[in-house]
Amino acid sequence: MLKWFNGILQFKWLDNLVKLLVENVFGVSMASRLGSSIHFFIYDTIKIIILLGIMIFAISYIRSYFPPEKTKKKLEKFSGITGNIMASLLGIVTPFCSCSSVPLFIGFVEAGIPLGVTFSFLITSPIVNEAAFAILLASFGWKIAITYVLTGVVVGVFGGILIGSLKLEKEVEEYVYEIKMGESEIEELTRKQRIDFAIQNVKDIIKRIWIYLIIGIGIGALIHGWAPAPLLAKYAGPQNPLAVIVAVVFAIPLYSNALGTIPIAEALILKGVGIGTALSFMMATTALSLPEMILLRKVIKPKLIAIFVGITGVAIVLVGYMFNAIAHLLI
Repeated sequence: MLKWFNGILQFKWLDNLVKLLVENVFGVSMASRLGSSIHFFIYDTIKIIILLGIMIFAISYIRSYFPPEKTKKKLEKFSGITGNIMASLLGIVTPFCSCSSVPLFIGFVEAGIPLGVTFSFLITSPIVNEAAFAILLASFGWKIAITYVLTGVVVGVFGGILIGSLKLEKEVEEYVYEIKMGESEIEELTRKQRIDFAIQNVKDIIKRIWIYLIIGIGIGALIHGWAPAPLLAKYAGPQNPLAVIVAVVFAIPLYSNALGTIPIAEALILKGVGIGTALSFMMATTALSLPEMILLRKVIKPKLIAIFVGITGVAIVLVGYMFNAIAHLLI
């Protein structure tokens, strides 16, 4: 039974169907570069869309219980390390985009939530979301997907703890402490409303990201079929001690949708690039994107932004090395 379930989850049936399509309908050999690329594009597109719909619906239903106002109220009840842990865990089921960072930050500070706890939430929330988890599950399997989620939470917890220990409250713009956002009524939804919310969220997210997915899968297909595996393995493989650091440094100033980079990461890994190198690049573009830094500059000063980038960047590098070290246990 477990073997059958794993086969369904790993999409072996889809892999075989697409192979038949490529060879018998398109008349292209799977042994050729073109056949390999076509298979990668069709297979990844279908499996990602299927899992994306399922995961977005499930997590969106859970998320309907955690609107921003309720999230703020829950975080108000915790302090210390417990607060950091709870903030990171809430970040999983409340994956607000970077455009929500400023109002959330103001709301948390205004509510008296410690700065370190606030950053635990802001670090984890963009890194770990239902769409990224669905694509990781489809591309790499449940071991890597779950390990990614756990490490995302760890990065958020320890990043927040370190920022909190530095007592950087004075690095928040003064006007933030003076804002009184007031209390808004928390609407309790019925089961039907929660289901409608989840369905609408599936439609909205797929509508927003499908172009990134197609571009990312297309680039991944080209890499899968045509990129020189020995060269990539030599310079970006797990044996290169600088590969993870270089990947994160290059990722920090970039803006790239994580959902589009996962298929690229999958293709690179298949070509011999270290798992940790590929995932740390993806994690850095998500947590440390340039647009988010620009938005956060509205409420925090450059010194705190630099510390935030430095601490989170180092944590992501360590996660990358960890993934490379335990890759044999995850594949």
